Amino acid sequence: MSKKLAACLLAAALPLSAGAAPEAYTVDPLHSFPYFEADHFGFSWVRGRFDKMAGKFTIDTAARTGAVELTIQTATITTGDNVRGERPRSRDEHLRTADFFNAAEFPSMSFRGNTTKWNGDAPAAIDGQLTLLGVTRPLTLAVIHWKCGPDPRAQGKRYVCGGNFTGSIRRSDYGMKFMIPGVGDEVKLWIGIEAFRD
Repeated sequence: MSKKLAACLLAAALPLSAGAAPEAYTVDPLHSFPYFEADHFGFSWVRGRFDKMAGKFTIDTAARTGAVELTIQTATITTGDNVRGERPRSRDEHLRTADFFNAAEFPSMSFRGNTTKWNGDAPAAIDGQLTLLGVTRPLTLAVIHWKCGPDPRAQGKRYVCGGNFTGSIRRSDYGMKFMIPGVGDEVKLWIGIEAFRD
């Protein structure tokens, strides 16, 4: 094969590689959790998390596009107060009732979004929709950290992307109005995600 022919073939292949399909990832449930905090009568912030989250995302760094779908099991909420003792219920039990997350009727909440801003090869913001208590409203998550690379736990045989995301909601927008304003209406969110390439 002549050098001229080889150069022509390489030039023809470049646009195909630049337009490669997005890569798909599956969330690692052992290293991915949504956290939250809310004001507690002005004295402190109560913090908690959900222990079960599943999801997938796709990302195409060449095209600067991406999409994510996350599902969170509301009954897995924990704030460090799950022992009832002599009380009628613990705080975590109360949070699962119809006063708050109503886990019996709404066992999951979800977030679906698309990357809208990029910082080089890393996503910088995700605009999407949060569905909570049967209500769907817009939510933007800022990407405050992002990294992709071979998984050192698997001698590089798996490829991982992960990051940290933050945003905030007003829980009253979703119909969760119990004890406002004593327990704050604004809820700050953090989501940590690690995911394996499919």
